[in-house]
Amino acid sequence: MATRLADPVARSDTADVLHAILDPGCALAIWERALPAALVADLTALAPDSVDDIDAVVRTDSAPIAVAVLLGGAGYDPATALMLATEIGTSAERLARLAPVERLRVRLEIVTTDACRRFHADRVTLRLLVTLHGPGTQWIRAADPDAVAQVPTGAVALFKGRLLVEEPPILHRSPPITGTGRHRLMLAIDPV
Repeated sequence: MATRLADPVARSDTADVLHAILDPGCALAIWERALPAALVADLTALAPDSVDDIDAVVRTDSAPIAVAVLLGGAGYDPATALMLATEIGTSAERLARLAPVERLRVRLEIVTTDACRRFHADRVTLRLLVTLHGPGTQWIRAADPDAVAQVPTGAVALFKGRLLVEEPPILHRSPPITGTGRHRLMLAIDPV
């Protein structure tokens, strides 16, 4: 019989923390890590209107290569595309190990509005979110909605969705940025 976690949030600076999402009591696992400095510099210099959003289903066994092709087609320069493909491919491979599926939906979007402004849980089994640039995703414990926390930029956050937990104890939203002149580069990966 599995031991149930006392807190539905697991955090660590090692990638192994993502495995906590398999625990019935875990609703959010956060791998607190920093992005490579060269990638941060490239993404900071990236003009939001210079690239297209990506929304594609890729095979788990070829995700890094498929993502590299998609990034080139979306207008990312080759050096940035290579670094992003590595980051996205690593996240996709980690998710595929936890949710053994043959395909993943990969979305990489420039967000300039409040997007998902209400706290919610997605209608998926799992959702991996990484804010690659800009303010990170905000989250709350459903039992304490006034205590808003934020996933650090670059950290990998793995949320359980409504297909696994009917009443999720953790909800998330995009941070409010409308009117600030800020933008976010958001990665979302879902098992298909």
